[in-house]
Amino acid sequence: MDWQVILALIIMIPIILSPVLLVWYINVGGIYAAIKSKRVASEEAKGRPAEAKQSVVADEQATAK
Repeated sequence: MDWQVILALIIMIPIILSPVLLVWYINVGGIYAAIKSKRVASEEAKGRPAEAKQSVVADEQATAK
């Protein structure tokens, strides 16, 4: 291959992959949000808010030090 073809590939690969990475980022963010909301809903169904559980864990870790 000539150096011009290699240079063109080096320049074009990130341009081509940018939309792919954006879609991947949006999908992973949506999956994370769905899992987080499901966890919060299950904690609230048990009768305790998820934030309270997190603060108890943080308090236990602070006193353990």
